[in-house]
Amino acid sequence: MRLIMSNYYFTSESVTEGHPDKLCDTISDNILDEYLKQDKNSRVAVETFASKNLIVVAGEVTSKGNVNVEKVVRDTIKNIGYDNENTDIDYRTCDVKININKQSTDIALGVDIGGAGDQGIMFGYACDETENYMPYAINMAHKLSKRLTEARKQNEIDYLRPDGKTQVTVEYENNLPKRIETILISTQHLDNVSNEQIKRDITDKVIKKVVPMNMMDENTKIYINPTGRFVIGGPLGDTGLTGRKIIVDTYGGYSRHGGGAFSGKDASKVDRSAAYMLRHIAKNIVANGYAKKCEIQISYAIGKKEPLSIYINTFGTGIKTEEELVKLIKNKFDLTPNGIINYLDLRNPIYSLTTNYGHFGKENLPWEKIIKL
Repeated sequence: MRLIMSNYYFTSESVTEGHPDKLCDTISDNILDEYLKQDKNSRVAVETFASKNLIVVAGEVTSKGNVNVEKVVRDTIKNIGYDNENTDIDYRTCDVKININKQSTDIALGVDIGGAGDQGIMFGYACDETENYMPYAINMAHKLSKRLTEARKQNEIDYLRPDGKTQVTVEYENNLPKRIETILISTQHLDNVSNEQIKRDITDKVIKKVVPMNMMDENTKIYINPTGRFVIGGPLGDTGLTGRKIIVDTYGGYSRHGGGAFSGKDASKVDRSAAYMLRHIAKNIVANGYAKKCEIQISYAIGKKEPLSIYINTFGTGIKTEEELVKLIKNKFDLTPNGIINYLDLRNPIYSLTTNYGHFGKENLPWEKIIKL
C-alpha cells in the first residue's frame, strides 16, 4: 500500500460518549475496570446492547471479583447524562438484563499458558501530521466531539443532549494536510430551540474553540444538524452495540484495521493489547525519525505465544529498510501476549480512559509513551 496521490480529500468521523454504540462501549469498559479493580487477573469479554429503554449485558468473565453489573450500567448511563426515556433512555427506569458466564475452558487452555486469547490480525499506525502522531482528520473529529460533550456537561450550551457525531474532511496537498474542506456536526438537542441558534452556538462554542483558523477559509463548508431536527436520540433513536465503532476507535480509516473491537475485553485478548502495542511501536518509529508514517501488521494463533507474522510499511518515507525495522522490532520488543501485558502494564483498570474520543493519541496512556529506540 503506497501513497501515490499527492493531492486528495480524506474524511474521518467521531462520535460523542452519548452515541448509542459508544454508550455500550463505555458500559462494557466500565464493567471491565470494576473487575480489574478487584482482581487484576480477571478475564473479561463483555458485550452490551442498547435499545428502547433496555440494556442487555452478556459475555464471559472469570474473576475473583464480585461486581454489581446493574449498578455499573445505571451509573454509566447517569454519568453520560441520559435521564429521559421519551427522548433517549433513563438510567432510573430502563430495564437491565444480564447474562454473564465463565470463560470457556477450551479458550482457557491456551490463555493459561500465556498464549493469545484468539486468532486474529492487528494493525498499528502513526504519522507526523499532528503533535500526537495521529492522522489530521480523525484527530480533529475527536477534538470536536470532545468539545461538544464539554459544552453540554459544563452547561455552556444548555439545550444539548448526549448523542452526537462529528465528521471532518481534510484537503491534502503533497500528502500533507492543507486545509479543512468540510465540518459536519450532528447533535441531539431539546425540542425548544431553533436550528439557527444551534448553528450559531455550535459554530462559536465548539468549532471556533478547537479548529485552527488557518485551516479554514471562505470555501470551508460547515453543516450543523443538516436534517434540521435531532430530538430523539440515544438508544431510542438507534440501537447501540459494543464494538461497532472500530474505525472511530483507531485511525479514522487512514490505516487498515484487522476487524477486532476493543471495548469490554481484557488484555489477554490480542485484539486489544496487540493493537495498543503496535500503536506504541509505530508511534516510536515515527517519533524517533525512522519514518514520516508507519503501519505495522501482526498476526496470532489462539493459544500460541509468539506472533505468526510481522509486517511493516513506511510508505516510502523510511530512512531504514522495512526489513531492518522488522528486525529492530523483534530485538526490542516482546510481542507475546504476556510480554505486551507486562510492558504496557495492562492489568490496571485504565480502560474507561480509552473508550471515548479514540484509543490512540491520548498522552496519558502507556502505549503513547515516546521512548528511544
